[in-house]
Amino acid sequence: MVADAKIIEVDAPTVAVMQTKRQMKYVLVTGGVVSGLGKGVTASSIGVVLKACGLRVTSIKIDPYLNTDAGTMSPFEHGEVFVLDDGGEVDLDLGNYERFLDITLTKENNITTGKIYQSVINKERRGDYLGKTVQVVPHITDAIKNWIESVSSIPVDGKDGPADICVIELGGTVGDIESMPFIEALRQLSFSLGNENFCLVHVSLVPVLGVVGEQKTKPTQHSVRELRALGLTPDLLACRSAQPLREGTKEKLSQFCHVPVSNILNIHDVPNIWHIPLLLWNQNAHEAILKQLNCLSICNAPNFQSWTKMAESYDNLTSSVKIAMVGKYVGLSDSYLSVVKALLHACVACSLRPSVEWVAASDLDDESARLTPQAHATAWETIKSCSCILVPGGFGDRGVPGMILAAKYARENKVPYLGICLGMQISVIEFSRSALGMERANSEEFDPETLYPVVIFMPEGSRTHMGSTMRLGSRRTFFQDLNCISSKLYGNSSFVDERHRHRYEVNPDFVESLESAGLKFVGSDESGKRMEVLELPNHPYYIGVQFHPEFKSRPGKPSALFLGLILAATGKLQAHLDKA
Repeated sequence: MVADAKIIEVDAPTVAVMQTKRQMKYVLVTGGVVSGLGKGVTASSIGVVLKACGLRVTSIKIDPYLNTDAGTMSPFEHGEVFVLDDGGEVDLDLGNYERFLDITLTKENNITTGKIYQSVINKERRGDYLGKTVQVVPHITDAIKNWIESVSSIPVDGKDGPADICVIELGGTVGDIESMPFIEALRQLSFSLGNENFCLVHVSLVPVLGVVGEQKTKPTQHSVRELRALGLTPDLLACRSAQPLREGTKEKLSQFCHVPVSNILNIHDVPNIWHIPLLLWNQNAHEAILKQLNCLSICNAPNFQSWTKMAESYDNLTSSVKIAMVGKYVGLSDSYLSVVKALLHACVACSLRPSVEWVAASDLDDESARLTPQAHATAWETIKSCSCILVPGGFGDRGVPGMILAAKYARENKVPYLGICLGMQISVIEFSRSALGMERANSEEFDPETLYPVVIFMPEGSRTHMGSTMRLGSRRTFFQDLNCISSKLYGNSSFVDERHRHRYEVNPDFVESLESAGLKFVGSDESGKRMEVLELPNHPYYIGVQFHPEFKSRPGKPSALFLGLILAATGKLQAHLDKA
């Protein structure tokens, strides 16, 4: 941040930097030893702790992969693709930031190697470098620094002006070849900003080996040594371990990593991730970070009452509800991370624990009954034991016959059902086949030659390019019937803004036939031709939505449709609607 108002120009994000009296402060979170330590949750939790002190916080996630964004990556490869209001397809950690901090990020808050190199190459092609040899240093590193300083100025909390602190998470593990330009850029940034404007938190693993149970510090020592060799020195260590760190372990880490004992934080295993900000708070992480950033004087005493109540109330819940999650990526739960979190938020609002039963859609179909009868029988036993069924989004035809059977079971047996994106399209296909007698009704995605294309490719979609060619981001849905369940769940609203990510939609040519047979399309876009919400009257809860309500669910602010599903599953929906 600078004292005078001006525009910082980089190739992709260009924002107006508002006049401010304070320099932007940065907290960088890096990871060492192994991946998957929870850097994203740690970064989010640091943000929560700082926000509890009265500071405004924004976040940036750096992903060193060459992809421009996460849009074309398989959920099996990288977990879910999180969608932002502006249509950005980003890393799932930005979902953690939004949920923990209750902020609305932009696609520029996710920096990738692909974006940086693309911006530099575009400038080189335009001749912006005036004939100079374009190199990683200084051109790539300068682009990274400019991007960070520009994006950190974008307000994300609905208020005017930049935030006080920007939390940056560097993806991957220190020492990865692909992250080297980012490490160098961050080293340069920390030097130019000065110690009081830059705080480095290094997340590392402290394993226990053998029956003796000794906590091993050597992996962290090596990780910190490598980080220091690259020009960055940790101010705090966040040590991941199964059990709390012993004092002797902390002292050894302090001695060999040049970090004060008071700045060695322990993030051990907890009952639920809402406890992690409380862990940091109880270890005075906020004081250590604020002292390093020289901003203790502008902070309030941390207020953690509501967060503590939320974390502890979940621990005390005893009753649960079984939810059948019928999908094609069930082998990796991160593939449906936002859906799982939305179910958690809805269940906690109903004083319940979610018991998610993962059902591979391919195990439900007739082919599975022939080839893997045991898996087929187990899958159907699971479906029948659950109180509700959820079919989330996805792409491709694998598992579709099983999803159709699950939707049919829910419809015929009055089991509460929520279909999201693909799940809505599945319900339309199933209803067309069962109620309209269109045995070959299908989506053009699965059968381009179908006689009854009840789901079609979007007219404005691209069939040649995959990235950012779908209907993406926040779009407005208008309710045609204010007496429908969906409108009532949204507070009797006439419209709702939700995030989309799809390239196929219900064929408007079949809407009249489907409605005459009993399926009601209660929500559409402004044109009235793009169907967004369907309901089945005379059913406890059978709703399909083309958008993804899970992306805007927050702790304490559950998604209306997920809340409706859980209420219906426990027989409390009508009472809730009567109160509304």
